[in-house]
Amino acid sequence: MESHRPHPETEAAAAAFAALGSEARLAVLRALVRAGPGGIPIGTLAERSGISGSTLTFHVKILAQAGLVRRVRDGRHILCAADKAALRQLGDFLLAGCCADASPMEKTDG
Repeated sequence: MESHRPHPETEAAAAAFAALGSEARLAVLRALVRAGPGGIPIGTLAERSGISGSTLTFHVKILAQAGLVRRVRDGRHILCAADKAALRQLGDFLLAGCCADASPMEKTDG
């Protein structure tokens, strides 16, 4: 009997949603989204998210493993940034089948 394997995009979405299953990680990601594509140093991220030290490092690592956050060394600093393309892909994954099973009367653009 053949086992059912999810599609790669389903696996990636599940990993992303699992990473987002924490209020702290959502706060970190929201702070990074607000910071913009250039990212912010980890110290600034700690101030903005209210999370610091090893706890922040742990949460950033989980988000990075899920592909939602990028970490880049800039001299002596580590910059963290939300991966806008990955976030868009996650939203697109959710909306890909939007209203596909709705009756013609129920379908809307909004």
